[in-house]
Amino acid sequence: MSNLKSTLKTTLVAAGVAIAMTGVAKAEEFVLSSGSQGGSWYPLAGAIKAIAEKMDSDLSITVTPGAGVANVVGVAVGKFPIAFANTISTVDALAGRPPFRGKVENVCNLGTLYPQWFQIVARDDAKVTSIADFKGKRLTTQQNGNTGEFLTRSLLDAVGLSYDDMADVSHVSYSDSVNQMKDGHADIFTLGTALPAGAVMDVATSRNIEIVPITDEIFAHFKAQNAAFIRRTIPADSYPNLSGEADAITYGTHMIAACDYNGDVVKTILAAVADNLQSLSSVNKSMATLTMEDMSADIGVPLHPAAAAFYKERGAQ
Repeated sequence: MSNLKSTLKTTLVAAGVAIAMTGVAKAEEFVLSSGSQGGSWYPLAGAIKAIAEKMDSDLSITVTPGAGVANVVGVAVGKFPIAFANTISTVDALAGRPPFRGKVENVCNLGTLYPQWFQIVARDDAKVTSIADFKGKRLTTQQNGNTGEFLTRSLLDAVGLSYDDMADVSHVSYSDSVNQMKDGHADIFTLGTALPAGAVMDVATSRNIEIVPITDEIFAHFKAQNAAFIRRTIPADSYPNLSGEADAITYGTHMIAACDYNGDVVKTILAAVADNLQSLSSVNKSMATLTMEDMSADIGVPLHPAAAAFYKERGAQ
């Protein structure tokens, strides 16, 4: 029987027929959840998909839109095995802090990719120079489940405000927020993404904007909630016609996976990133200077076992 099976296997393989027998490689199909279309995660995930599938023809990756908070939950419940996430959200999820309803399990870190910037964009004719000036204004931000939306609520809370104090609040896509700002239907646009952000640049090409700065007190409010927050300065040349630089709240974009997910696939994804930084920097310029030490840095989320092995092999652990 074993000889017959071996002969049949050889014949079918020679004929180019894909079969599901013991010892025959099967394609690995999975979903990689990224971010909103118009943000930085979606095109970067698409670039990683293309590279990984070229490296391993048995991989078939479907990139879908997602959101920072929702992606962590999605991995935890098995909706998809790999996703983009924000370091602050994943740390909060493991600790069971809001906006998560309880501690999540089976979520591991694959590697940090670049800083995310929480950007507070105001039309210059809206006369918004501080967070306190939000009162009575029209705000556009992301849907529930997005880290940027969660940070927006926390931002308002830092100065004793809430959505109820706004004239109007829209929870929409980046592209819809851009249109609202262009058309004069929104005064303020908040989002967490790369710098410079394509969505913000789109607004800045048709409307004069300013970046509303973060004060010491507001940053302390965020830092007390999550130690993963870092304050960085947005340079004045990030967008056209800014009057000056502005301090912003930042955190990290990283990739996560189910801790028990296929280690070979994890290593392929990490190699697709680590060995193609110049190519990926055409999608996000911050990737050009990424190092193995940056990717493997301890962010308070355990590394996937295959990721830990990958970084050890690369001399970073």
